[in-house]
Amino acid sequence: MKTDAAVQKSTESKKKNSFKRSSRQRAKASLFAQGEPMIWLTGGGLVVSLMMIAGLMTLIVINGINTLWPKPVDLFVTYDNKPYMGEITRVEHFNPAKSELHQHQEKVNSDAVAYFEKHNGIAKRMLVRTGNFDLSGEHYNWVNEYDVREHTTPEQACVVERTSWGRFYGFPSAFLYNGEVIAQDDNQIWETFNKHHKEVRKRWRTQRKLETHEIGKINFYEEKERLKLREKELKFGIESEQWNTQNDHFKSFHARSQSAYEDIRTEINSLKEENDKYKIRFTTADNKEKIIPLADIVRMYPANSLTFFDRMNIYLSRWHEFLFDEPREANSEGGVFPAIFGTVVMTVIMSLAVVPFGVMAALYLREYAKGGLVVSTIRISINNLAGVPSIVFGVFGLGFFCYMVGASIDDIFFAARLPNPTFGKGGILWASMTLALMTLPVVIVATEEALSAVPNSMREGSYACGAGKWQTIWRIVLPRAMPGIMTGMILAMARGAGEVAPLMLVGAVKLAPELPVDGMFPFVHLERSFMHLGFHIYDLGFQSQNSEAAKPMVFTTTLLLITIVFILNMLAVKLRRKLRKKFVSAKF
Repeated sequence: MKTDAAVQKSTESKKKNSFKRSSRQRAKASLFAQGEPMIWLTGGGLVVSLMMIAGLMTLIVINGINTLWPKPVDLFVTYDNKPYMGEITRVEHFNPAKSELHQHQEKVNSDAVAYFEKHNGIAKRMLVRTGNFDLSGEHYNWVNEYDVREHTTPEQACVVERTSWGRFYGFPSAFLYNGEVIAQDDNQIWETFNKHHKEVRKRWRTQRKLETHEIGKINFYEEKERLKLREKELKFGIESEQWNTQNDHFKSFHARSQSAYEDIRTEINSLKEENDKYKIRFTTADNKEKIIPLADIVRMYPANSLTFFDRMNIYLSRWHEFLFDEPREANSEGGVFPAIFGTVVMTVIMSLAVVPFGVMAALYLREYAKGGLVVSTIRISINNLAGVPSIVFGVFGLGFFCYMVGASIDDIFFAARLPNPTFGKGGILWASMTLALMTLPVVIVATEEALSAVPNSMREGSYACGAGKWQTIWRIVLPRAMPGIMTGMILAMARGAGEVAPLMLVGAVKLAPELPVDGMFPFVHLERSFMHLGFHIYDLGFQSQNSEAAKPMVFTTTLLLITIVFILNMLAVKLRRKLRKKFVSAKF
């Protein structure tokens, strides 16, 4: 028999061998099997994603906020005595060709070689917004630094934001009233401008309101009377008793409308005649003169002599104009209120349409339908619909909603307006329905997940108390699934509000003078075209005549669209939070 010492020695030897084997096994085990690398990998992926989102948002916020800040005005005079005055919008460094260098050395600037030697062959150029398009035919000019003989910031230089022709840069030389000079000194010109500009612009806004709203109202109601006469003609025939009665009424209404129109026209002419008395004469940097009516000046300021509070006042004024006014200058200036209104209304209508149908479809699939080939095929189709390109939905919306459903509605209810379509064309209703169809799979999938998360024990308890199937769904299942349904609605709103491609086919336009909601019966006009912030961004970036002026506005409009979507989502999230507090057990 082994002694105790031998037994102890054998035990220790086995332990050492076991430890060596386990160490070798751990050494042979895959690095990824231990888990720690995957933690770092997934965490790194999260960090990269957050950095990308933060970088994009930082770019949009910085550029969007800085767009409306008033910049100083610089005056560049080149060696060939050509002046360029305006705001610097971009600075670039480039390597010019040697042929260009020798050309400037021989003809323009004898110091060009020294400039390039000093800067190691790299030149700088500035993109200057020179404006004055009605005089020069150009909005922007590139100015090379090695061409500049003199660079100043004139204290008297003014920026004039006009209702047409874009910005104007010049020096005010005289204030005219009824063709006579009443102020020539700089201080007197500014005092006179500040004294009369507000009242002139107030008359201009009154004139604009009369031209658009009052005359538009007359035309709207006269068109309604004409359509009534047309309906009598289609129903009873021309020269019938009913037609003659309606025709007499139409003639009487037309006479009253013409009288009201003449009164409004007289008032408009009176306002315009008074405003035409006030004008300012400017001198440009290249000694050209330009007389601008005071009514055409939206805003004027001496860019190089502003204090910080003056700049802040102009900045806030521009934001107010951007949020509450209509666009001008091919949408590159002015406001985007019609686009804001159209985006919000379309998103709300889309949400009201997609949520009920999506919830009903999900209820049937989850609570009523029996599993099988048909249900599986429907679920696969719904998932595939979520991956269909949005432009395909736009084509479907144009063909089905506009050309089929809308044309049928026109034939039945609006025959008097044909061949001009009412619902048989793009409008905010069909745009909302198209986006509702596009986001329907998102709502269905989210609702199904929410319904499946409700414990079956709650359903069984309801049945045990004598409740029927629908009573159980209505009183037990749906309230506890509502937070998940709201999640689906939030996702649908976020996707639908930012879509552009379908809207280009079913109702969004570059400029919509009439809002879908106004003060004329029936107050809500779902057949009207509308403006949308997403389409407005596309139009600014790719369809604008003055692309350089529109480029900064792209960031500002994008920031506004993100803010609106964020606000709508926060309202939905707040509602979801209230529902979760009410049904604590429904958290999932």
